[in-house]
Amino acid sequence: MKFVQIIEFETERLEEMQQVLEEAGRRNADRTNGPTHSMLLKDRDKPSRYLALIEFESYEEAMLNNDDPETSAMAGRLDALSTGERVFTNCDLLDARDLK
Repeated sequence: MKFVQIIEFETERLEEMQQVLEEAGRRNADRTNGPTHSMLLKDRDKPSRYLALIEFESYEEAMLNNDDPETSAMAGRLDALSTGERVFTNCDLLDARDLK
């Protein structure tokens, strides 16, 4: 079953965060595990608040990615760019479809 992690965070340094994520994406391009899709949402009512939705093939794949030292290093860099704590919500993906 596919797995999605939702990460809620606040930052005034989004461009720097996106650079960290792009670097990680290039490093991980050849990996068999790791995220398969991502989506970044900006809160229209609170402009410094964001939600990142990260999809994995399974919960187990997500946990392998989570245990990777490079993922831990990236998370530390993202923490330093965040205002306050990031909030993680772990979800099993029950349904996804294109509506048009």
